[in-house]
Amino acid sequence: TLSFHIMNRNKESFAADLKNSESLAQVWELIKKADVIIQNFRPGVIERLGLGYEDVKNVNPRIVYGSATGYGAEGPFKDRPGQDLLAQSISGLPWLNGRAGDPPIPVGLAVADIFTSTHLASGVIALLLRRERTGKGGLVESSLLESMLDLQFELISANLFDPSVVVNRGAGNSAHAFLPAPYGLYPTKNGYLAIAMTPIPSLGILIGVDLDQYEDPKSWWSEQEAIMKALSAKIATQETDHWLAILDAADIWCAPVLTLPELVEHEGFSAIDMVQRTERTGKDGSKITIPTTRSPMRIDGKTVKHSKGAPHVGEDTEKIRKEFGI
Repeated sequence: TLSFHIMNRNKESFAADLKNSESLAQVWELIKKADVIIQNFRPGVIERLGLGYEDVKNVNPRIVYGSATGYGAEGPFKDRPGQDLLAQSISGLPWLNGRAGDPPIPVGLAVADIFTSTHLASGVIALLLRRERTGKGGLVESSLLESMLDLQFELISANLFDPSVVVNRGAGNSAHAFLPAPYGLYPTKNGYLAIAMTPIPSLGILIGVDLDQYEDPKSWWSEQEAIMKALSAKIATQETDHWLAILDAADIWCAPVLTLPELVEHEGFSAIDMVQRTERTGKDGSKITIPTTRSPMRIDGKTVKHSKGAPHVGEDTEKIRKEFGI
C-alpha cells in the first residue's frame, strides 16, 4: 500500500520467522549488537517468543527496549485488539468532536497510532541519553489508550480536580469544549473561516453585527450559541477572502479552512518545502517515485529529506547478515 511505502522509507528490511530456531538465533545475534529494539505485540506474546525485555536485557544490558501496546500490560482492556479507532473510542475522544447533539465523531486520522509512536520515540531518545551517562539501557512503554488520555489532559484534569465539571461539546460550530465564543468555524459564501479568541464586542463591530450587549466575558460562555449564531448569519453573506481582509487588518486571530487541494496549491505550502520524493525499484525492475511529506523538523536550519524508498520485505536480510557476521 501507499502507506507502507511512506512509513517505511529510508529503512532496511530484515525478515525473520520468530518461530524458527535458526531464524531466531540470527535475531539474537542482531540483538547482541543493537542499540534499540521496539515491539508492539499484544501483552504476553513477545515473552512467549522468548524476546521479552528481561530476556533481551540479560543478553544486552545496554539495549533500549521500546514496547507499544493497545491498552497497557494490565487491566481489563489489555487483551483487546490494539487498533486506532477502538482506542479512540475507549478513551472517549470521539465525544469531543462535532457539535452538541451530534453522535460521537472519531478523529479522521490514525491519531492514536501517531501519538503513541511519538511518545515511544521520545522515551527511547531519553533512555539513550541516560545510557550515555550511566551505561545502562532500559525499558520504555506506551500504549494507544495512554496516549489518547494524555491528549485530553486538559479535560481529564479538570474533571479529576472537580468531578462536577462535565465536558460538553459547544453549540453551533464551536471547536473546543473549554473555550467560549467566538472560538470555532463559520461558513462563508464559498467556504469556511476559523476564528479564535477575540473580544466579542470588537469582533461584532468588524463583522457588522451588534454584539455590544456581550461586553462581559462571562456571557461569551453563557450566550455562546446566540453569539455564534449571529456571527454565522453575517459571515455567511460574504466570501472567505472578504472577511480575511477585514480581520487580518485588525489583527484578529483567524484563518481560512483549506481543503487538501487548496492547501497543496497554496504558496504557503510551497514556502515550507514540505514535499520530498522517494525512489524504489519495483519487482519488475522499474523505478518508482513516490512524493510524500518530509520530516516536520529542521536541523541547523536545513530540512530533513531522504530519497531512499521503502524496501521489499526481507530485501536487506543478506546484507545485514554479512554486516553483523551471522
